Amino acid sequence: MTGEKTIPLLPCRSIDETAEFYRALGFQETLHQTRPNPYTVVEKDDIQLHFFGVDDLDPETTYGTCVVIVPDTGALFETFAAGMRAAYGKLLVSGIPRMTRPRKRANTGNRAGFSVVDPGGNTIRFFPADEDTEEPPAPTSRLGRTLARAIVLGDAKGDTAQAAKILDATLAKTPDDTPPRELAEALAYRAELAARQNDPARARDLLDRLARVPLTDDDRTSLATTLTAAADLSAQLP
Repeated sequence: MTGEKTIPLLPCRSIDETAEFYRALGFQETLHQTRPNPYTVVEKDDIQLHFFGVDDLDPETTYGTCVVIVPDTGALFETFAAGMRAAYGKLLVSGIPRMTRPRKRANTGNRAGFSVVDPGGNTIRFFPADEDTEEPPAPTSRLGRTLARAIVLGDAKGDTAQAAKILDATLAKTPDDTPPRELAEALAYRAELAARQNDPARARDLLDRLARVPLTDDDRTSLATTLTAAADLSAQLP
């Protein structure tokens, strides 16, 4: 049998708040129902998400989640990011709602996925359909290996505090001969974690340290996405 379709049904506190958020990302609300129960449907291309209202839902503790497979996570992320900037004046990287950046993770078959946490606390995980056959360079330092674990904790598991903790412990003992690229990647990600923890002073300190890392032109080319994200984060900090 072919033609089957699975549609996630996720909780939300307010169908109005939820629909407004997804409209900012470029979705269209195709159903808005208040009786006999609050219910909304949002769609973008072939993505369809359904939400039902729960008055006492706590977005901080909900387990609502689903996986969406898309052709190009990078392009979709940029579309969502542009919508966030237009609606909120910035890319939402902390609190609820928020969005992570596409990163390859050790637990996803070398796929660069990202997540959107919506106003109801649901985590919508976006992954590319195909595994990237180009393996990223293996970390050569303890810091690089710790960063790989921290990304899994912070982005896949959502444990920002533990991700920050293990990075801090390793950064405090980082030797002078740590590869600059790996140090820059770690500082940039730790700054993003600080922003998620609503600690702008810590994020600013980390970005200042990142700016002092001696990077070559080749390093900057390789880290273009990371450095752009760091600049974006810096512009948002108070």
